[in-house]
Formats: sequence, C-alpha cells, structure tokens
Amino acid sequence: MIIGVFTGLVACNDAIEIDQPGRLDADAAFQSLDDLEAGLFGAYDQFDISPDIAFQSIFTDELSIGFDNGGQGLADYGFVLNAGSTAPQVFWVNGYQQLNAANRLIEASDIIEPQDAAEQARFNQILGEAYALRAWAHFILLSYFSTDYTNDGALSVINMDFVPTIDQQLLRNTNGETFALIESDLTQAASLISEDNGVTRINDDFVTALRARIAAYRQDYATAGTLSQQLINKYPLANRADYQAMFLDESDGEVIFKLERTNNDTYDGQGATGSAAAGGWAGARFAFVNATLAGSPYFEMGRSLFNLLDPTDIRYDVMVAPTSLIDPDYATNQDPAEDILVIQKYPGSEGQPLMNDLKIFRASEMYLIRAEAYVAQNNLTEAANLIKAIRDARFGTDTAAPVFANQTDAYAALLNERRVELAYEGHRYFDLKRLGSRANQGVTKDPIDCAFNGACTLSADDYRFTLPLPIVEFNANPGLREQQNPGY
Repeated sequence: MIIGVFTGLVACNDAIEIDQPGRLDADAAFQSLDDLEAGLFGAYDQFDISPDIAFQSIFTDELSIGFDNGGQGLADYGFVLNAGSTAPQVFWVNGYQQLNAANRLIEASDIIEPQDAAEQARFNQILGEAYALRAWAHFILLSYFSTDYTNDGALSVINMDFVPTIDQQLLRNTNGETFALIESDLTQAASLISEDNGVTRINDDFVTALRARIAAYRQDYATAGTLSQQLINKYPLANRADYQAMFLDESDGEVIFKLERTNNDTYDGQGATGSAAAGGWAGARFAFVNATLAGSPYFEMGRSLFNLLDPTDIRYDVMVAPTSLIDPDYATNQDPAEDILVIQKYPGSEGQPLMNDLKIFRASEMYLIRAEAYVAQNNLTEAANLIKAIRDARFGTDTAAPVFANQTDAYAALLNERRVELAYEGHRYFDLKRLGSRANQGVTKDPIDCAFNGACTLSADDYRFTLPLPIVEFNANPGLREQQNPGY
C-alpha cells in the first residue's frame, strides 16, 4: 500500500505554493504556525469530490451518454467493475493521499510550540481541523470498500493514523476498528475546534453533520435523528431564490460545509494541473466547454431522473439547462438528436464555466436523514412531513404530504427524494447500496438510455456496490489479495 501511496504523492502538485507535507520532513516543512496553517490548506486541497460525482453519476442512473461522448465512462456505464478498473484505484489512492497529508500535519504539530493564548487557540483550531479531515477521509474510504456498514466485524480499509514507512505492508482493519478511529478523531476535533471561519472551513457543525451521516449509514437511527435535528434547528432550508443562488455560488444558502473552487485552484486530485485537468470542476465531468447545448456535453441527464422532475420545482431549473431539447414523445420517436437533456447543476462561477463550489453537507440532507430515522422507527407521518417541508421549499408553495402504505413505500419515496435533491453531489451509489434493498429499488435507467448496451438495471444487493481493492495495491502489498472483496 505504502509504495502506491507515495508514488501518487510524488506525482501530485497542490494549487498553493508551499513546501507541502510529504515533500519535506516535518522539521523542514513546518517551523511556525503559519507553516502549519499552510500545511492544513494543503491537506484541504487533497479533498475533491468531483471524481465521486463522476463515478456515482455514471455507474448508477443519473446520466445518459451524451451526443459528444467519445468513449468516456463507457465501462462504468456498463457496470464493468474489477480490480483493474479506474474507480477503485482513484478512490483508494486519493484516500491515502488525504490521510498522508493529515497525518503529516498532525505529526508536525508536535514540534510547534504556541507562545501565548491566541497562538494556542489558533494551533488547536488547525489541529482540530486536521483530525476532522482524517476522520472524513477514513469514512469515504470505508464507504467505498466495506461490504456492510452495519457489521462491525466486516472488513473495512487499512486504518492510517500515522505516517507510514515505505516498506510497511498492512492488512485491512474491521469496520468496528475504523469507526472507532473515526469517532476518536471527531471527538478530538470537537475538543480542539473553537472558531467558526465560515462554510469552507471545518467547524463544530461539520463534525455534527459527519456524525449524523455516519450514524445513518450504520443504521444507528437514535443518534442520526438527534444529530440531524440539531442542524435542522440551526440551518433553515433555502428558499427558491437562495437555492438557485447557492448553486451559482452567489449565496451559501443552506450549506453547512463546502469545498471552495476558485480560478487559482486547478488541481484535479489525480496528479494533473492546469485548465485541461478539470481542476475539481464538477461541471467538467459532464461537458467539455460549458453547460449548454453548444458546450459539448459528453454526458446528459438520465431520462429516468429527468422524469422525476417537475418543471415548477426549482431543482428542475438548477439541473436542466434551458438550451436542452426536450422531446415529450422521446420513447416513441427514439431520436436522440431531439431529446438532449443538458446538465447545468455546475454552470460555473467567477467567469469560469463548469467550476463551482462542491457542496458536502446541506440542510436538506439533514432533513432526509431525520426522515430516514423516522421511517426506520415506523413513524411514517413525521417522515412524510419532512419530505413535504423540502418540497414546499423547492416548489415555493404548500404541497401535499406524501402518504405511505408501509415502510417499503416510505423508503422508496425517501430514496426518490434523495435522488432528486442530491443529484450530482456524490450520493447515489451509496444511497442505493444502503437503502435500495429496503426500498425495493436498484439502478433503473430508462430503456432509451441503455438500448445500446443493455445495461439497464442493477440490483441494490449486487456485489458491485462495493468497490474491489485495486490491483495496483496488490503490487505493493500482496497480502491484501487474501482480503479482496467478494465477487472480484
């Protein structure tokens, strides 16, 4: 594992000009609090969910192949996934790069001595954010590579709470061990963080939101309900104007935490820099030029997702470009040139097409987690009221509360609401994995979107909802071959 991680680090460049952790030893790289904070920003720069947005959209049912597609993503679109696929390597290597950056920062903190109370508070804040980043990185890795979030004995990933040596070969920990490390880091973070520097820096609300998401994944619904309610009480849902402005980066709206993207940040998380690298620009995962019909979209909105949208819903305006060609008789006409659904959830900002901030936690997700907890507790009326609250905000008017016949019906409605509300934000793959069986839903593409390859459906209990350990890892750490995930 370590060889693979360090190979990736050698190839990477951060968007900020510092002597980055991993290039110099701690004594040389960190000599002051300013150095430590610069190292923190370098660690933040390792986090980019645009690869997650791309993979999860392509592999599930959020996308269709665009008219300007030149072969991009066809393997993932056809559910082809194995140890040699790109996705497992990207998420494994990216995850351990993130952990390496956080660990070097935490290790380096031992040599920094704050001189007064103000410096101590700043030092604590930096260190607290580093612990939170390490917890987040472990959770992302576990989410992709663990087969069952609710089973503490199931294999997780390799816990990495130290700076490894290049010759170390380690085996996977269990979910119980990884979740224990994550909770320990979040507890440490919460004890150190005292400042609220806005939605682009980790604060107490980030810690609460991450804990709420983790609890939902683990089906610890008492905890998930309590934590999500705390944030619901603090963060109101965005109204229609603020919702649209939020995705144009003109307002923070209901954002709890986001990764900021600017014109000076062109690192793509995979070792490339410059405008051609996509630079963590989520919109560039769907189109070459811009989010219009003329902008060379190589992916378009999946028809089965589009068919869930109501044109009077602000989410329709946010996601569907007005230049789209919409054929109401698409199923009969079967003419892809007359039905082109251009995605514009990431239209661009700061004059840069396709580049927008990446929303990690929003108030609506907390509403959906709270609703999920209510469904699990068979309180279907309260779950329906929370879904109604989201719809009221998005439609800008009073809507009818949904009525559920049973828990399966409620899970299906919840999954559909998550599909619309959180589309193209890197949730769909995980949502189907953990909720699909309870909702009796899997990947379901419209027949017109999969006519060319027949890859129309994928059951939620399919083994491919857990990624394989990547083959590149076995080259450096052959002992992991015996711990490969089932099906691979």
